[in-house]
Amino acid sequence: MNAEFSLIADMIADLPRAVRAQRMVRAIREQFNCHAVGLLKVEGDVLSPLAFEGLAKEAIGRRFVIAQHPRLVSILSTRTPVRFLPGNPLPDPYDGLLDDSLGEPLPVHDCLGISLHLEGMLWGALTLDAFEGKSFHHRDIERLSAFALLVEAAVRVSRLEEENRSLRLFRGGDLSDLTAVSIPDEILGQSPVILSMLRELDVAAESDLPILLMGETGVGKDLFAKRVHRRSLRNKGPLVQVNCAALPESLAESELFGHIKGTFSGATADRAGRIEAAEGGTLFLDEVGELPLSTQAKLLRTLQNGEIQRLGEDKPRKVNVRFVSATNRQLQDSVRAGRFRADLYHRLSVYPVHVPPLRERGTDVLILAGRFLEMNRSRLGLRGLRLSERSELALCRYDWPGNVRELEHVISRAALRTISQGGSRDDILTLEPEHLLLENVQSEVVDTSDQSLRLALENVSLHPSESFSLRQATDFFQRQHIKRELSRRHGNWAKTARSLGVDTSNLHKLAKRLGLKDNDQ
Repeated sequence: MNAEFSLIADMIADLPRAVRAQRMVRAIREQFNCHAVGLLKVEGDVLSPLAFEGLAKEAIGRRFVIAQHPRLVSILSTRTPVRFLPGNPLPDPYDGLLDDSLGEPLPVHDCLGISLHLEGMLWGALTLDAFEGKSFHHRDIERLSAFALLVEAAVRVSRLEEENRSLRLFRGGDLSDLTAVSIPDEILGQSPVILSMLRELDVAAESDLPILLMGETGVGKDLFAKRVHRRSLRNKGPLVQVNCAALPESLAESELFGHIKGTFSGATADRAGRIEAAEGGTLFLDEVGELPLSTQAKLLRTLQNGEIQRLGEDKPRKVNVRFVSATNRQLQDSVRAGRFRADLYHRLSVYPVHVPPLRERGTDVLILAGRFLEMNRSRLGLRGLRLSERSELALCRYDWPGNVRELEHVISRAALRTISQGGSRDDILTLEPEHLLLENVQSEVVDTSDQSLRLALENVSLHPSESFSLRQATDFFQRQHIKRELSRRHGNWAKTARSLGVDTSNLHKLAKRLGLKDNDQ
């Protein structure tokens, strides 16, 4: 059992939870000598992957509706291991998701699964798949039960850590309310830049300081605002969102501060504003840079004194509200241009946080794409929906001026385009670059007649008259990209790995395979 004890030691080490989970599934894959391992958590009526080995990176972004996957239903319905022998007719939820057979139906294979429980309640599932003629033995079924206990122990440790953090927030409050801060965050990503930003945001959330979220359009600033609220001392109070860009100037003051009956035509009753509605909680001012100057002056008073004054009312009212704002503008430029009050800007940006654009998040684009692929697969009633290897490369090379919002629309349009061009809902449909229609990327990815690409491929012992496989073209791109990033970071492999959004050890392995490092290094 030494390997098992080593596994649990890794899981309770001082590491981020995502890293722990990934280490665990990697160790299980090695112990069982199988091709794929998945750790999934029950969240309502879906199973959400926490870590995968042997499946495409975008699989992490998927959400598996339990009722749509009979194998998962079988695993979750019992506490003993469930085995699906080769030839079992039940559809496999991972169909088309193998990392080395993208978009292809799963070969005949042996599958094991077991449900995971915490404190007597169903928590999730562990799945193992063996391909290439391998199969599980009776001993493996017994071992899986033992490993499930270790996984449950590791999850229990992670939950205790979360509860300890929650106790710090509540400072002795009712433990029954801890669920208020354990709602799953819908922020997908494993890149160093996003993980670092989330750690910073979680620390800031525990304070009561106003936070200003800055970032390009489409990066999901509203999701980060919701995370701040959930992880703050005010998570039991309301979260009220105001889209400042949608407020007509004539109604902005009434909408935010409220009014009393008879103040203006149509004011037939007293009405509280959005600030009062957020009492004891958080007010999220989205696109705050669009607020009219006249409204900005009154908002400044609220931030300074904790007071509001309804339109038509003489007496101010005290409010207790935490402010979180967001903007895709450069507010400092707006201040200099006289479109935004400098004093209000400094009040709102006590703790400024930059939300990184998608192009800086490395392979997070594939994880997010996985979420949108699964959404469209379910919505369109498809057997499976995948990205080809060329499409994955295209997504990683594109600049994403519209960020996550643009990615969602690209995937949705591509899925519809594939069906309209004759794709059958009974097949595993694969999205190619010509379905994605990403400007200035498609030709770069698929056109191997490009002279510079041919010359580069000649340097790896290919004759220019030969046809070039997708693997050779992909290796060329990876080799050139790693060289460029390594040069920018003066040969520092750790910094290069962070910039590429990969683990340092994985980068070393890839560099050796590509011939960028000697095998004995």
